[in-house]
Amino acid sequence: MSLRDYAQFAIMKFMLYIADSDRHIRDSEVDIINNCLGFSLTKDYVVRFVEEHRISADAIFETVLGLLTVFINADIQDQAKNGSTSLMLLEFLDELGLEFITHDGQYDERQTKAMATLMLRLKNYRAAYLRTWKKMNHDRINPFAPPVANDPETRMETPANVPKEQPSAEPERKALTDPLKPVEEKEPEPEEPDVSLEELLADLNSLTGLDKVKEDLNSLINLLRIHKMREERGLPQASVSLHMVFSGNPGTGKTTVARLLGKIYSKLGVLSKGHLVEVDRSGLVSGYVGQTATKTKKVVESAIGGLLFIDEAYALTANTGSNDFGTEAVNTLLKAMEDNRNDLVVIVAGYTDLMEEFLDSNPGLRSRFNKQIKFDDYTAEELLDIFMGICSKSFFELTDEAKETVKHFFADRVDRKEELPGFANGRDARNYFEKTLTYQANRLATMVSVTDKDLVTITREDVEHVELY
Repeated sequence: MSLRDYAQFAIMKFMLYIADSDRHIRDSEVDIINNCLGFSLTKDYVVRFVEEHRISADAIFETVLGLLTVFINADIQDQAKNGSTSLMLLEFLDELGLEFITHDGQYDERQTKAMATLMLRLKNYRAAYLRTWKKMNHDRINPFAPPVANDPETRMETPANVPKEQPSAEPERKALTDPLKPVEEKEPEPEEPDVSLEELLADLNSLTGLDKVKEDLNSLINLLRIHKMREERGLPQASVSLHMVFSGNPGTGKTTVARLLGKIYSKLGVLSKGHLVEVDRSGLVSGYVGQTATKTKKVVESAIGGLLFIDEAYALTANTGSNDFGTEAVNTLLKAMEDNRNDLVVIVAGYTDLMEEFLDSNPGLRSRFNKQIKFDDYTAEELLDIFMGICSKSFFELTDEAKETVKHFFADRVDRKEELPGFANGRDARNYFEKTLTYQANRLATMVSVTDKDLVTITREDVEHVELY
């Protein structure tokens, strides 16, 4: 199928998906499909087609994604860092969808929601891939590049067993012993690229799983946006507390969400900087009288303008002996939260049951932390998605046999998680990936020559012997 034919096919299915989202195909909707694409479809044919090929949200996403991928590939080949070509396609689909929905002067909430959800998924995909490409600045290994030909004249091969030449250490020794040679100044590290609020929200909503977490946080973000609009228009403001409790098992994404939330709050004007300061008990409590308050104050000062994330916060109040200064840290923290309430957000995190005990340990804690966000354990399917996402961001692809092996591994691990003391949710996916790379490296080291395709391919042999504890 040519690109033109595939584009027509994808756009037709796009409009049919929206038309069928209210389970009623209208004559006017068939007319606009024909006018847009130059077809001569009858209503009976369209209705029959839709009934026989009921288009699901995932199916239409995959169809349109195939077209979007071509445009993203064009952006990468042209070094278009802003993704102008793929952005043009999404803007066209946005306009086409809105025109399709409103062409008869009527408004249907189901059609609008179906289109908005689809477009958000496509925009998230595009933003994530282009952002990864810009960060990696990876020219040779391109996930969209065509397979390397088998022609020996065009195939690029790298001998696997030939060690790379090590740079000589002589220039460095000379620089240390030559006082007349000027010292080269270290180049400053590149600044983190500015990311828009829409991109940050897309990052949040594209996280694997965490549906309830995302729902709660999106509601809070919407509240803050309205709050900001009222402030700009001089309307009275209601007090909104942003301090929260993140409860759940390790590896469920609490720190990742907190880091994104700080940046989102900064874009909303709630925080002046939006950076994340992460500590635990050891970062707040000292072993000597009078030092804990000073230590806690310094941590709070470093977090002003951003978000202070206290992991395993329950450890601050777990011991109530006379020689424990965790209570002093909590009291100092509560006062600092009040003193800096306009430019500081504090999130305390830990196991659900233990965080309940923490909140009960001091009368001021529940009133300060009146929002609780529960992070559930990941399912086997979600752990597989996380693993595949890590592979994709690092430009690795799995064979079908390897993917099936990984799928069974996480299914078994989730089934036995209660008896596994080391079960760590998303961290398991990261650890599994890192061990996979070791097995892949050992396999490639035995090969006479290694192609670019070999470097980005993970096989069953690389994953079937991986063990986690």
